[in-house]
Amino acid sequence: MPIPERTRQLYTRLARGALLGGLTLLVVGVPTDIIDTPLFSREIPVRWWEYPVLAATAVLTAAWFAIQRPPTSEGSDRKPLAGVLLTVFAVGCPVCNKLVLVALGTSGALSVWAPLQPFLALIALALLIVAVGQRRRRRDCSDRTCGDSRSVRKNAQKNQKKLPSATATQ
Repeated sequence: MPIPERTRQLYTRLARGALLGGLTLLVVGVPTDIIDTPLFSREIPVRWWEYPVLAATAVLTAAWFAIQRPPTSEGSDRKPLAGVLLTVFAVGCPVCNKLVLVALGTSGALSVWAPLQPFLALIALALLIVAVGQRRRRRDCSDRTCGDSRSVRKNAQKNQKKLPSATATQ
């Protein structure tokens, strides 16, 4: 029994989202040493809020890639990039970031940069949430593969209106 086209497209989008969400988890988590590996080390221990920020970043990135693409005439597909990059700066070790050390020094990294990082994390997550919302609103539903509740209800209402007239003629 062949898999219907709509189901195949859904599975493809979900697989793409899961793959790229996992890749985001590794690309952000390994260099910032939130995911502990022998490749990188941290001078400052991981703070409690960095774990949920990393997880939310991976989930939102996966959601963005799993949502059906908008029509090709609308905008670019680079929306989550700013949020993911900002997450790297938000969850990274404040004294391990060479750019921050050059600009502020070690004491500035700890006294100025470290207190700003939770706010950067909130901004990064807000950017990702907006990107997911925009992608969801702009997705291509012309082939009725979106399956949101409004289109399902409209189709059900249309089918109910057609049903009595079909039974009356028989």
